[in-house]
Amino acid sequence: MTTPDTSRKTVLVIDDDPAVLGLMDEKLAESGYIALLAQSGSAALEVVARTVPDLIVVDALMPGMNGWEVCAALRHDMRLSAVPIIFMTGLTETEHVIRAFEAGAADYVTKPLRLEEVMARIGVRMEAAARIRSAHGALDHAGRFLFGASRAGAVLWATPQAGLILDELADTTGAAIPLPDTLPAPGGVLLRQSMGENEFVLILVGATGPDELLLRITRQALFPERILRDQLGLSAREAEVLLWISRGKTSRDIADILQVSPRTVDKHIEQIYNKTGLSTRAAAAATASRLLQEG
Repeated sequence: MTTPDTSRKTVLVIDDDPAVLGLMDEKLAESGYIALLAQSGSAALEVVARTVPDLIVVDALMPGMNGWEVCAALRHDMRLSAVPIIFMTGLTETEHVIRAFEAGAADYVTKPLRLEEVMARIGVRMEAAARIRSAHGALDHAGRFLFGASRAGAVLWATPQAGLILDELADTTGAAIPLPDTLPAPGGVLLRQSMGENEFVLILVGATGPDELLLRITRQALFPERILRDQLGLSAREAEVLLWISRGKTSRDIADILQVSPRTVDKHIEQIYNKTGLSTRAAAAATASRLLQEG
């Protein structure tokens, strides 16, 4: 059985002209890409519902949904926020080009197509997108779940983990984030939203453009002790002690908080080690933090 080559990048081409689709299919395959073809905007939306391409090329003028409408629809899908879109157009007037960028395009090429130029632009945009994905992944790994939003609350892009949390939050807030009219200073809380046993918190990091805010999102358990108790088989008091360990508190600090003796805290820590198989305070804190982050 042959193992699929996951290293090959996928390009979705959307055009109502079969001749253009045929040319692009042949050239993409020749260049080592996997080509996905759609002859209409609605067909393209069906394709992206099943798979997320690495790049999308879309024709501006098509019957039914035109290129701008397709681009706007694609940009409403959080899974596609980091996927570059290249417009193909015979309309070279400035207003049409600007309209493409406003709809969310990263680049454009003119018709009739010069295939070598098209492939060069695809390569450049693929490389830039890969760098962005790498940066987003690094932010997620560091626990910095960031996303960009307009002042109206429309999500413009998101790191992968931030996108997953935003999908959960959308169940209560809808597609747009309900931002306040007056923004706090950087570091201030924009929104707190409870859902089930979790609380979602949006924090303003700063502004990255006239209509783009950089935001950080966290999902915090409303009852974190319960998560630690259930996941690790701890007693209620042991779960409390572990929670404070994960927050960087010393045994003496925890004793003051819980109003018990430091010796009692140490006994609870010993029991935590015995029950979880962990052997150090750092390992216990890291395990607790991971469990609380997963919710």
